[in-house]
Amino acid sequence: MHGSPELPLSFTLNGDAVSVEADPAARLLDLLRYDLGMTGTKEGCGEGECGACTVWIDGLPADSCLVPAFQVDGREVRTIESVDPARLGPLLSSGATQCGACTPGVVMTGLWILENPGLLRSHAIRELMAGNLCRCTGYDGIIEGIEAALGTRS
Repeated sequence: MHGSPELPLSFTLNGDAVSVEADPAARLLDLLRYDLGMTGTKEGCGEGECGACTVWIDGLPADSCLVPAFQVDGREVRTIESVDPARLGPLLSSGATQCGACTPGVVMTGLWILENPGLLRSHAIRELMAGNLCRCTGYDGIIEGIEAALGTRS
C-alpha cells in the first residue's frame, strides 16, 4: 500500500490460526477482504458510521474499517463467514434483509445480542443495534427477527 515494510501478524480467524504479513497502515477490513478472502465483511461508509463491516474482536463487535490490522495481533477475530447458516433463520425472518448491503454487519451484531442476552436487561435491542444502518427495512424487521431468535416475540 504505502511501501512500508510489512508487519507479521498472528491471530485467530473464525477459529483457525492465521499468520500473515500486513502493511502497517492496513485496515482490518482490507486485510480480511483482500488478503484473507473474507469478502462477506462489507465496506459501507469507511468511517465507522454504518456497521456494514462489523466483525467480532475478542467477542465484541467492532467496525473493521476503523481497526488498524496490527491491533488484531494475538487476538480472536470472527467474521460473517463463521456463522452457521442454521442460526440465520429467525434472525433474517420478518423482512429483516432486503438489498443485503448491511446484512453481514446486522447479522454479526444480532448474533452478538443473541449470544449475550444479559445485555437486554439494561439495553433495548434497538439501542444495541444503533451502530448498524439500514436504508431498506426501517429496522422493524431486524428487531422482530432478533426477538424471534431470542424467543421473546409472541
